[in-house]
Amino acid sequence: MRKQYILIVLFIVGLIVSAINPHDYFTWILEVFPAILGFIILLLTYRSFRFTTLTYTFILVHCYILFVGGHYTYAEVPLFNWIKEIVHQSRNNYDKIGHFAQGFVPALIVRELFIRLEIINRKTWIPFLTVCVCMSISVFYEFLEWFVSTMSGESGDSFLGTQGYVWDTQSDMLYAMIGAIAMIVLLSRIQDKKISEQLSLKEAAAFTAT
Repeated sequence: MRKQYILIVLFIVGLIVSAINPHDYFTWILEVFPAILGFIILLLTYRSFRFTTLTYTFILVHCYILFVGGHYTYAEVPLFNWIKEIVHQSRNNYDKIGHFAQGFVPALIVRELFIRLEIINRKTWIPFLTVCVCMSISVFYEFLEWFVSTMSGESGDSFLGTQGYVWDTQSDMLYAMIGAIAMIVLLSRIQDKKISEQLSLKEAAAFTAT
């Protein structure tokens, strides 16, 4: 539980720092809202379903990516402006980090739900369906960006963040898919181990309580 308290404190600190003199508060709210909503949902469901610390940690990392993007806007993150100049890129590519995480972190969440809630009987389908769900989330987010930009006009341009790149939407979804696949390839075994450890601790606690 102590680890979760540390993650909560880090979340609140990151959110507060991000809110100090951002590029503009409208864009900041749009960018950090998913992190705030996710934080509330995780708090409300904590007693009924506790994710592994591994998953919570990567969720926090994703939140920090959103905090940075909200503070500067994705097109103006200083480090990636510097990288843009060094390697002669045509745009600030920090948003691609965000969309990679948009596939990587939800893949952790979805895969853990699939396994622990026994949603899918055949485990061989879990990787494929995990990527499919993450792709659906990415598509929905692109629809949301499009809707917000259309409704808010120029004010939503920073949120949309295409930077004149005609294939921005398609590349965003591609990076999300790559992120989800990367998670499956790199962390599946580690996640399985953490899930087993958590279930063992839960069983031990239940046995002690009786």
